[in-house]
Amino acid sequence: MTPASHRALTLHLLRHAKSSWDPPHLEDGDRPLAPRGERAARKLAKHLAALGIAPELVLCSPALRARQTLQMIGPALPRGAAIVIEDELYSDGGRELLERLRRLPAGIREAMLVGHNPAIHDLALTLAGKAAPRSLAERLPTGALVSLRVRPSSWDGLAPGAAEIIRIVLPREL
Repeated sequence: MTPASHRALTLHLLRHAKSSWDPPHLEDGDRPLAPRGERAARKLAKHLAALGIAPELVLCSPALRARQTLQMIGPALPRGAAIVIEDELYSDGGRELLERLRRLPAGIREAMLVGHNPAIHDLALTLAGKAAPRSLAERLPTGALVSLRVRPSSWDGLAPGAAEIIRIVLPREL
């Protein structure tokens, strides 16, 4: 059996589920999930559990819709998973998210990032590089999950093109 320190790293990028625009006067960060988003997040939770996706660390944007998405998938996550809400994840772009992931602790083998487009989409495309499927290049809808196997053996080596997509889950497919 391979020691934990030599196992591949796995990263899950989750775009928050569909948000509501009602009431229209809400600040962007205060927009909740729409009923459609809640349904999709519940389906995704069941799917995560069935796949055995088990991040040890979940980084999440502080925006309400991202936190609600995380709350809805929470029952499918491992009991001991660390949850970290970081203000920067709300406004950072794909390159800044990559820099943040490079600072993950060495002992973490599987992580999840719950955030927003265009940053999550840009990050998935950057990490997959030229091997990104055409379907991903076109769009990443709300509630979509992109799982990647990271080729370097440590997070600090994460770079453009350094991961392969192992699964893309779209809400409409659940």
